[in-house]
Amino acid sequence: MELKGKTALVTGAAKGLGKRTALQLAEQGCNIVLNYYSSEMEAVEVKRQLEQFGVDVILVQADISTTEGVDKLANQAIASMGGVDILINNAGPFVRERKLFVDYDEQTMVHLLHGNLLSAMLLDHKLLPYMMEKKWGRIIHFGFGHAGEARAWPHRAVYAAAKTGLVSFTKSLAVEVAPYGVTVNLIGPGDIRGNNKELAIADVLHQQDAESPSGRPGTGEDVARVILFLCKEQSSFLTGNVVDVTGGFDPIRANIKGIM
Repeated sequence: MELKGKTALVTGAAKGLGKRTALQLAEQGCNIVLNYYSSEMEAVEVKRQLEQFGVDVILVQADISTTEGVDKLANQAIASMGGVDILINNAGPFVRERKLFVDYDEQTMVHLLHGNLLSAMLLDHKLLPYMMEKKWGRIIHFGFGHAGEARAWPHRAVYAAAKTGLVSFTKSLAVEVAPYGVTVNLIGPGDIRGNNKELAIADVLHQQDAESPSGRPGTGEDVARVILFLCKEQSSFLTGNVVDVTGGFDPIRANIKGIM
C-alpha cells in the first residue's frame, strides 16, 4: 500500500467516478475526505465500504459550485485531517440537454462556470499551502476527452469553455508548484455511462460497445487506475498533462456529426 498514511479529498465521491476513485485510493491506504452534495445515503454507504480498508474517512456535505461550499469543504478537511496530500477535483455540473449558447440563462452559465472551473481553482488555492510545506502533493482535475484540443463543441459551449479553461489552469499551476514536489494533471474521461462509472474493468470485458473504437464500454476503474498511477511517489516527473481515458472515442466529433 504505497499511499498508506496519505490523505485524499475526493469531490463528488458518493457516486460514479468519484466513488470508484475513492475506493481505489482507500485500497492503497489513503485516508479519505469524502465530499457529497445531496446523496447522503449513498455517501454513508461509501464511507462504510472505505472503512473496510482500515482507513479514516470523514464525510463533508458541501456544494462546491458555491464559494461557501468550497470554504466549508476546505475548512473541514483542514480541521479534521490537518490538510490533504491528494486533491481529486471530480465534481462538476453538466447540462444533459443540448442548447445553443443564446438559449442559456445567466444562472445556468454561472453555475456551470463556477462548478467546473472556479471551484477547482478555489479548492486548490486553499489546500495547496499544506502540500507545498510538506514538499509533496498530487492534484487531479477532471475535464472531458479531447478537452486539451479546445475544439468547437456545439450545444456544450459553456461547459466546454469551463473545462478547456481548466486545462490551461492545470498547465500553469503545474509549472508554479513543481519546485515544491506537487504535481497537477487533468483526466479527460470518455463517454462512460451510468453504472459503468462504478464498475471494474473485468465487469465489462465481454460487453460490446459499437461506438467505442476499443470495442468495449469504459468503466470507473479505467479512470481510477490512471489517477492512482499519477498519485504514486515515482510519478513525480509527470505534471501538467492532459490524460484522455476514452478508449479512442471522441465525444466532440460524435456530437458535431449528430447536428450536421
